[in-house]
Amino acid sequence: MWTPGRWPSTCASSPTPCAWCCAARTSTATSRAGSTWRGRPVADHPSVLLTCAGQRVDIVRAFRDALARRGEGGQVVVSDLDPLSPSLVSADVVVQLPAVDDPGYGQAVADVVHAHDVGAVLPLTDLDPVILAQAAPLVRHAGGQVFLPAPEVAAACQDKWLCHEALEGAGLPSPPTWPVDGTDRDALPYPIMIKPCIGFAGRWIHRCDDREELDFFLSRTPVASVLQRALPGEEFSIDCLASLDARAIGAIPRAMYQSKGGEQIKGETLDDPQLVDLAVAVIEGIGLVGACTIQCFRDGDRILGVTDINTRFGGGFPLPLAAGGDYPFLILVMAAGEDVAPQLGTHRAGVVMTRFLSEHILVRDGNGLTAVDGHEEAVSGGI
Repeated sequence: MWTPGRWPSTCASSPTPCAWCCAARTSTATSRAGSTWRGRPVADHPSVLLTCAGQRVDIVRAFRDALARRGEGGQVVVSDLDPLSPSLVSADVVVQLPAVDDPGYGQAVADVVHAHDVGAVLPLTDLDPVILAQAAPLVRHAGGQVFLPAPEVAAACQDKWLCHEALEGAGLPSPPTWPVDGTDRDALPYPIMIKPCIGFAGRWIHRCDDREELDFFLSRTPVASVLQRALPGEEFSIDCLASLDARAIGAIPRAMYQSKGGEQIKGETLDDPQLVDLAVAVIEGIGLVGACTIQCFRDGDRILGVTDINTRFGGGFPLPLAAGGDYPFLILVMAAGEDVAPQLGTHRAGVVMTRFLSEHILVRDGNGLTAVDGHEEAVSGGI
């Protein structure tokens, strides 16, 4: 059982600093020293690039609002391979990037950063965080910042086995986890979860109450997986923001009343110091940077384990935003090279979200697709 306490403001000040956090801090310190392009300061790059934006219209709109309030110009630049992605309609500028597995993806991102005066680059899905983290030097040379941790930390957060090892190595709570191969299935403490090593949208996750069910689902699982103890208690998400040197800036816990396909449909923000303490410990113990979402289980007052860390905005993004977590604005501030003070525990509890479907109505014309719903239109690049 993990017990919350007074966590150090930096991993290096801990009695047992972890290699993960220290490596991330070294990478970040190096990056900030070279964040110019042909002599231009970061503050001259007010725009933001959101990659693989998909359906995240909520995040695109939030950044447009943040840029307007900041009052220093800039645009929300968005990319997605699907020409009908709703986020493209809501963007200020649409750009075309290659597929994330293209060897030139990182350089293409850097080219967009330079061409559109981008100061901050953020992924909106789990498709490209590791690749973007690896491309951070290219982006810095072009004048922007990738709001992601060091590549090895980003990779660990995407891989269930590596994430388990990283949490345990930092002295943080993680559910008992086993590899599929070489594990005595009869000796497992059922119920057991089968989880993909690299998960996406809640696919290929199975709960198994006995050996027979475990064998059945493993025989039909097409992806590399791990076995993890099914935890009792209640599941929570914590929407977080970390500075470029992996300090906790914000942590807003929420109850997860209903989710579909990895996206929260109904939820409520909480006043919960224990969950805030846990989030700070994870951010500063592992070395997280930028927007991130931490999921955990708790039984009573016992934190049983952190089950997921996403190095991006969570599926329930509108909820912490409505509760005072103005993360898009704070990201713009950090991208301009300004310090941001921690805002832990300042959010409003009791904010409830219940979601519904919405849409853009588009009409084909000589220039592609034009929005006719009277609200938004992508202004560059077409759709």
